[in-house]
Amino acid sequence: MIRRQQVLGWAAVVLSTLAACFWAFWGIIENFHEGWYYPSLWMNLGLMLAQYLLFMFLFMGAALVAIHCPRIGGGLHIAAAMGAAWFFRGASPMVVYPFIFGPLVFMGVAYWFGRPQPRRWAVSSVVALPLFTLLVCGVEPAYRVSGRLDDGDLSARRITDNGVDLIWAPEGPGWPRDGVSWNEAVQRCQYLAEDGKFLADTVQNVWRLPTVAEAVQSMQRQGQSCGGTWNAADGRVSYERTPDKESPLWDVHSQVIYWWTGTELNDREALIIVYDGKVWPRPKRAQWGYLGFRAIKDGGKK
Repeated sequence: MIRRQQVLGWAAVVLSTLAACFWAFWGIIENFHEGWYYPSLWMNLGLMLAQYLLFMFLFMGAALVAIHCPRIGGGLHIAAAMGAAWFFRGASPMVVYPFIFGPLVFMGVAYWFGRPQPRRWAVSSVVALPLFTLLVCGVEPAYRVSGRLDDGDLSARRITDNGVDLIWAPEGPGWPRDGVSWNEAVQRCQYLAEDGKFLADTVQNVWRLPTVAEAVQSMQRQGQSCGGTWNAADGRVSYERTPDKESPLWDVHSQVIYWWTGTELNDREALIIVYDGKVWPRPKRAQWGYLGFRAIKDGGKK
């Protein structure tokens, strides 16, 4: 009986530790990928703790409660399973039940009837391993983000490296801080005034969305070209050095991390570019806060 309780208890501890480690890894990576854009350090830390690391702390906290108070902790896990089933009620049952609902119910039952011993090892597992994962996975992106080039210049910028000569629109309707659909981006470019600072009442056709090749070739890091090339034949992109969310192209303090390009795949999809240079297809109707655009015009245009 005691051995069965230990096996059940440790099975729950292992699952809690794995879940917390996964969310530590995913959370810290996403924090420095799409988050960490506020000018304030405290706001960045608050966003990291409240959004990106929340699930890591929830799994750690629930496990600690369950180790010390098995029935309360077991009940918390079962309640979480019920809440997840309701929250994801519109998702595929083939995903929700085997990967979310089922493991949470199992952990709840295992904590309820199990008793992991020695208890201090169980506590060390659910606390130390996720924090170690957080540290290991967060060092490189934290270092990279801390060294981003931000010259504070959000005016029109001319890029003449790596085979392009393009003027990128200033902050405003041609380079918004919010997300828009592909069709909206195309329309704004058509109506964008010569100086890029307002939308005209009639079509101007001065600005446009960059092609994916132009966007790739324009990517920079630390003020130097990343040597990007786009192979249209196989849809692959390559760089001599990985781009980052930096001046002169990207706004370090904007939540936008993806841009629309003018390269269409079909009537429903177009290609986007990520600040780190990756290229992905997305539905043209997508309108997410972090998916924007920056209009361009040829460098010879005044």
